[in-house]
Amino acid sequence: MNAPIITTDWLNQHLNDPNLIILDASPTTNKSNLKADFEGLQIKGTRFFDLKKQFSDLTAEMPNTLPNPKAFEEAARTLGIKKQSKIVVYDNLGIYASPRVWWMFSTMGHQDIAVLDGGLPEWCKKGFEVEPKQTAIYELGNFIARPNFKLKKDIADILQNMEQKQALVLDARSAGRFNGTAPEPRAHLKSGRIPNSLNLPFPSVLNNGKFKSKKELQAIFNDLNISDQPLIFSCGSGLTACVIMLAAELVIKNEKAIYDGSWTEWAQKQPMNIH
Repeated sequence: MNAPIITTDWLNQHLNDPNLIILDASPTTNKSNLKADFEGLQIKGTRFFDLKKQFSDLTAEMPNTLPNPKAFEEAARTLGIKKQSKIVVYDNLGIYASPRVWWMFSTMGHQDIAVLDGGLPEWCKKGFEVEPKQTAIYELGNFIARPNFKLKKDIADILQNMEQKQALVLDARSAGRFNGTAPEPRAHLKSGRIPNSLNLPFPSVLNNGKFKSKKELQAIFNDLNISDQPLIFSCGSGLTACVIMLAAELVIKNEKAIYDGSWTEWAQKQPMNIH
């Protein structure tokens, strides 16, 4: 795999690769009110990637926080993931949580990972083999985390960037939440935006649960007048930010990172800088 996304046809043709590991990152709930049509099904041989309980730092203040490298390494090993594993990740919403997993493994230094374009809905549409969801215990893997923290930003980085104005912050939330005209799904949070950020709602880079063509994506980023400056991607809690980061990865070479705390952290810790 040399690309960050792969097609369902490619995956179907490589199911017998002994180094292939398929991860299901389907969320049980989501803040975007998306509905899954394939509850209870998985691609044959899939391993469940528990984003909320196993692959988030449960001691952190903010939801979906990236675990420390040691915790991530141990959780990956329990799924049988090895240093040489070729990982394909999908979810049952098409493209939603799976790019987060791509970013997490990339941040932990594992490059051989790709998102299944269209996810489980596209797989089922093609008539490829599925099975009821199941759990298993896997032979312990030898995955090693080699973190690349250039791909992750925290609130100190955002504050520093407000002074230096080097990077551009792109926000994947809806226009209403970004503009402060619609409420946040987390009831205690005000809506609004990080100063000087731009809005790129994550559905705008998708078409029927798949990424838009490279030509269409290139036009989207051209319209934002992005030069070669670094990009920092944000959203509500660092999940859908990874969707637009992956879209950018497909068409532009800019340095890219995720603001892991995203709006949930910013709105609570910088209440005077919302608009």
